[in-house]
Amino acid sequence: MKISKAPTADTGSALLPPLFLNWFQAKGWSPRAHQLELLEAAQAGQSTLLIAPTGAGKTLAGFLPSLVDLAQRGKSNAASRGIHTLYISPLKALAVDIQRNLAKPIEEMGLGIRLETRTGDTPAHKRQRQKLAPPDILLTTPEQLALLIAAKDAGRFFEDLRYVIFDELHSLVTSKRGHLLSLGLARLRRLQPGLQTIGLSATVADPDELRGWLVPQTDGSPLASLVKVEGGAKPHITILQTEDRVPWAGHSAVYALPGIYEAIKQHATTLIFVNTRSQAERLFHDLWMANEDNLAIALHHGSLDVSKRRKVEQAMAANALRAVVATSTLDLGIDWGDVDLVIHVGAPKGASRLAQRIGRSNHRMDEPSRAILVPANRFEVMECQAALDANYIGAQDTPALGEGSLDVLAQHVLGMACADPFQADELYAEVTTALPYAALPRDTFDRIIEFVATGGYALKSYERFAKIRQAADGSWRVTHPRVAQQYRLNVGTIIEAPSLNVRLTRQRGKGSNVRGGPVLGKVEEHFIEALSPGDTFFFSGRVLRFEGIRESECIVSKADGFDAKIPSYAGGKFPLTTYLADQVRNILADPARWGALPDQVSDWLRIQKEKSVLPQPGSLLVETFPRGERSYMVIYAFEGRLAHQTLGMLLTRRLERAKARPLGFIATDYALSIWGLRDMGRMFKKGELPLSELFDEDMLGDDLEAWLSESFMLKRTFRNCALISGLVEKRHPGQEKTGRQVTVSTDLIYDVLREHEPDHILIQATRADAATGLLDIRRLSDMLGRIKGHIIHKDLDQISPLAVPVMMEIGKERVPGEAHETLLEEIAEELTREMSDHS
Repeated sequence: MKISKAPTADTGSALLPPLFLNWFQAKGWSPRAHQLELLEAAQAGQSTLLIAPTGAGKTLAGFLPSLVDLAQRGKSNAASRGIHTLYISPLKALAVDIQRNLAKPIEEMGLGIRLETRTGDTPAHKRQRQKLAPPDILLTTPEQLALLIAAKDAGRFFEDLRYVIFDELHSLVTSKRGHLLSLGLARLRRLQPGLQTIGLSATVADPDELRGWLVPQTDGSPLASLVKVEGGAKPHITILQTEDRVPWAGHSAVYALPGIYEAIKQHATTLIFVNTRSQAERLFHDLWMANEDNLAIALHHGSLDVSKRRKVEQAMAANALRAVVATSTLDLGIDWGDVDLVIHVGAPKGASRLAQRIGRSNHRMDEPSRAILVPANRFEVMECQAALDANYIGAQDTPALGEGSLDVLAQHVLGMACADPFQADELYAEVTTALPYAALPRDTFDRIIEFVATGGYALKSYERFAKIRQAADGSWRVTHPRVAQQYRLNVGTIIEAPSLNVRLTRQRGKGSNVRGGPVLGKVEEHFIEALSPGDTFFFSGRVLRFEGIRESECIVSKADGFDAKIPSYAGGKFPLTTYLADQVRNILADPARWGALPDQVSDWLRIQKEKSVLPQPGSLLVETFPRGERSYMVIYAFEGRLAHQTLGMLLTRRLERAKARPLGFIATDYALSIWGLRDMGRMFKKGELPLSELFDEDMLGDDLEAWLSESFMLKRTFRNCALISGLVEKRHPGQEKTGRQVTVSTDLIYDVLREHEPDHILIQATRADAATGLLDIRRLSDMLGRIKGHIIHKDLDQISPLAVPVMMEIGKERVPGEAHETLLEEIAEELTREMSDHS
């Protein structure tokens, strides 16, 4: 339901105690209408979603019902009470920041309310004290909630719980952390049926999804109330204008460094966002080298030690820094000092992500946020323009909620057995009140129970996989106290991305069954996991042939020639949203919109229109052209790097069968380039290789299955599922398994299951993960269906202007962890000369 008439400040006296009214008055403030509206909904017993722009006082609005209720409850017999309000944040830093900002009004009003944080950084002795003497308000994270509800005293700890506040709800609910949190909320409702929830968010594409998430999924259950704040000052966003040439390709934006440094000098505090940790490190280093004025500039990302992150946060709160280079660790609602400018280096990849990030500037509703977008290449100029336009019209593209993950459910089932013996019927009824699991079939739930109890049919003879057993009364309980101890050590869904040593061998063709050889360096595993034995890639200044993976090592041999099949995985960490991809397509196809672009970019598009054609919405442009001794095909799909990576793998298989002799491909967010020895353009025109057959949807059938069976992708995805589900444990009392030990364990189990129980519930979870997180199968499937009968082929004599960016990615080394990039300068210079000739 939605409250139809919002209270005004004049009605505040009827809702707020005099102590609160006096505090607002002393500050020279009046309660905002949405703060009173949310308070009224809460006092009427309703759960509520508040959507409000940055700086609208969401945090105070969310806590106001709790503060008022606690103030009216008084201090009598406080020692015997449990938690009154639980605040769940996606970030540890956000919980710490909220404590700092909330403690002030509590102290100024003399409310006597105990407020504490509980995160992974909280010392064990403090966590134990909180269990014995709970604070009134506990600020915590999804992982800590999972631990709290799995304790045997959870009923007592939460017996007085009245409110659960979810901050930045949109960012919590779409991941496996959100799935775990939804199950935790379902258990809290069972422990305290009268529980009310409050969701806070600034960027939401579908409010009704979040309104449903906040309430139990039972027949006839209404959605949570909605309080939506319209308006707020429109942000002031510009795209950096520079005399320097915008690069054709790349993600470093080094060309813009003087402009970025000048903007820092002109503002009090600047927050600089990038998309990956390696970009953050590179930009921070470059800024320090350019820092002639000795400005205080800091770095903040998730790989830094917690003490270093806290030091930066404290300096920001004290307005002691002029700039901070950050990743997504600072995306969310931290209200820091006098940040008066946000610079976004690289395209934001999503309209909602941009709105979230620029909201960190001038964190006040009535003052415009100020932001500068810095595109790293020419396609990103259009993406930045599309994101800027989307922001002004308020378009949102937060991802939709997906079905709950089965490995997360297995972890939760074990946690509930650690808390108390459970009956399967009762737990199933509880689990399906959580929105991600509302449609969970009973037989799937029973298979999860069997998995936690035995490991599944193929593993049931191994005692170590038996975590729970059924008692005579039908209840399920843990098999041994150490199972509960292991659960507490391994709870959570965040799996660090592992790296592999790249080891060179002379024994080609023997797969991973080799020993010895020098280590060339480390490569992040996601770079390798999609390769099949025999594929080549560029690393450490040379072309290498992938032989296989042995434990935590990537075995390679020297490749013949200079062509790398998979030279790089270009692009940032985040996938390009469908909305922004569509907008970039629309800008490309409409010359009337080119006036907003820099001259060098609009000229580039005009030359493309003259020399070839422009990609049009609803169709697929495929260009072919010769270059040297190679034939190239460039596909402008605009479906994001993940979908293009999958498409490239599948197309090269088909081209091999058609005797086109493909040598390799490169994928970016916008395009895909494949090259080979035969003239593909001629093959298309002669009908020897019809484009309609090449791009037929059936590639997502047998071709996809064959590739997955050859690649290591499913095996690596299985490892993550095995860790999250509790099948394999990384942490043990007093010790921790190395990544190599975990990999050996999960590889062996995967091989056993694939041979003896291919429909195992964890194999099922693994395939679902790969289809969404690594392959973007749905997006690729939608594209193949949409372009059927709408493929435009342009056979050219030479490279087109639009193909220059993706062609320049060929030969770049983009392996995270490497200190340098290898760029074939002669190719770049030649492409640039050709472009000059065109103009």
